[in-house]
Amino acid sequence: MRTKKWTLLLALVAIFSLIAAACGDDDTTSADDGAGSDLTVGVTYDLLGRGDQSFNDAAYAGVDKAKTDFGITATEVTPVDASSRASDLQLQAESSDVVLGIGYSFRDGAIAVAPENPDVTFGIIDDSMLDYVTGEPVAPNVAGLVFSEEQGSYLVGVAAALKTTTKKVGFIGGQSGAGLIEKFEAGFTAGVHSVDPSITVVVAYISEFPDFTGYESPDRAKEIASAMYGEGADIVYAAAGLSGSGMFQAAADTTTATGTKVWGIGVDSDQYNTVDSAVKEYVLTSMIKRVDVAVYNLIKSVVDGNFTPGEVRYDLAADGVGYSTSGGFVDDIVDQLEAAKAAIISGEVVVPTTPG
Repeated sequence: MRTKKWTLLLALVAIFSLIAAACGDDDTTSADDGAGSDLTVGVTYDLLGRGDQSFNDAAYAGVDKAKTDFGITATEVTPVDASSRASDLQLQAESSDVVLGIGYSFRDGAIAVAPENPDVTFGIIDDSMLDYVTGEPVAPNVAGLVFSEEQGSYLVGVAAALKTTTKKVGFIGGQSGAGLIEKFEAGFTAGVHSVDPSITVVVAYISEFPDFTGYESPDRAKEIASAMYGEGADIVYAAAGLSGSGMFQAAADTTTATGTKVWGIGVDSDQYNTVDSAVKEYVLTSMIKRVDVAVYNLIKSVVDGNFTPGEVRYDLAADGVGYSTSGGFVDDIVDQLEAAKAAIISGEVVVPTTPG
């Protein structure tokens, strides 16, 4: 009798174990449960590296979130100079499952390196990674993460037009000639003139392609912005990476010297949260470019097994660009900004991508 009882107990335990196992098999393991814990990501920054208060820092934020959510590991490389981009991508590819090139200048390097590393997924910021002739992806393992910067710039242009008291505003671009920063200028000017065509937009660029120093010249941006403020502009938008810090300092200095408040508009990240505390009060708003979201989504696509090569666009509809409200300086015009945003998303307004 005792033997029979033990036999019955063991049988019941076995049955419950099978039921538990069956229930466990019904659960789908999500990316957040650590499916990407073995994934390695190699981040190759543009020349300024982290600390640029711009898209390099935003890219790191996306990688950092992926570390938390997926348990990935990451390595980081900053090119010594422009000539090392391809070799840096190759170096990362030798020890990574995913390689990120943070900037359009990595296009040629990715085209050269990706076919030699077919098991590695590449993501390049600010280039479609489409063949210029066929329009097809340059390789089956390369995605181009691009943004509709002109749309976000249009919104901060609307903000500038609604806030200016002098009817004169400025735009400072980090680099002309490559076609990227011109999108910021075109959108900003269109946004300003959508409110009031009589407002003057003064434009200046710090450097010309292939000179990249325009993104790392705060002193030069300060000089240009000071001249714009001195000539009557009361708001300046700088799409110039780290150089933008000089523009905010110029706003602070001009305000102190004249007693009249002038403003700066930041770019890429919410610069109210990144600038020195002494100049926070001069950050009217920032044009947000969600490089962090694009990088995170690319990593997630590899974790989930649904990576797609070629162009992946982040526009207003995809929350890929936008504007910030930190500091509360545009709270009184949010309704107008949201109306402009809705008009773009609906297609009622098509924002130009080239100046003029």
